[in-house]
Amino acid sequence: MKSAIILREKLAQEDRVTTGMLCTFHFWPGLVEIAMQAKLDYLIIDLEHLTFDAAMVAEACAIGRRQNFPILIRPPAAEFTPIRLAMDLGPCGLMIPTVENEETMQVIQDAVYLRPRGRRRPGGPGNLWVDDVNYESWKSTVEDHLVILPQIETRTGLENVNVIAQHPVTTAMAVGPYDLSADLGVCWNPQAEELQAALRIIRAAASAASKPMWMIGDGPQLATEGYRFLCITEPTMFLQTKLGELSAATRDEVISS
Repeated sequence: MKSAIILREKLAQEDRVTTGMLCTFHFWPGLVEIAMQAKLDYLIIDLEHLTFDAAMVAEACAIGRRQNFPILIRPPAAEFTPIRLAMDLGPCGLMIPTVENEETMQVIQDAVYLRPRGRRRPGGPGNLWVDDVNYESWKSTVEDHLVILPQIETRTGLENVNVIAQHPVTTAMAVGPYDLSADLGVCWNPQAEELQAALRIIRAAASAASKPMWMIGDGPQLATEGYRFLCITEPTMFLQTKLGELSAATRDEVISS
């Protein structure tokens, strides 16, 4: 898929910052156009915490395919069936939560690849990816370009981070900093040394495997820290923050006048 190729090409540019957003609390297909007009590089539809309407998610993925804009999905769990069903909706890649070891990576491989490399049985709107359904078409059109981001969110994942980073299915390493901080006993203290040390370990594993690392947070600050694959916002939280700032600024202006 061309959108996956475009995202991979951007990630391969070491001097380029790639930015996107994670849609967790609300999602509608119009957010795809908003993301494109905002010059973001990708969008992730988060199905881990809420179940958005499958037809709506599939339509957003189709918009991404038609416009060559990367749409990824985060399935609810690192398990075969949720991953397979997410693939059926037609994204150009997946961000997989709570990946902990090589066994989890094998589950991911089985769920995203057809036989002989995996055990996926394709269906749903994702079938519209290809002109025909023979194996070579699936492999060349879909599988060879998938963007797969395993998230490290636990101590166990951290212990196995090198195996996860080096796995051939892994496109880039990812982290769930909030969940990881909780598992490390420092929830939510983003500057805690335990969390910062863990992030350094993940970055080192990604670098050793010649793969980028996805990080979520304050985009400008993360860019100064050397991160290049960034999620810079969740749109609902961004709206809440900006509304609060606008409301406070308006009240301050009235008081000062």
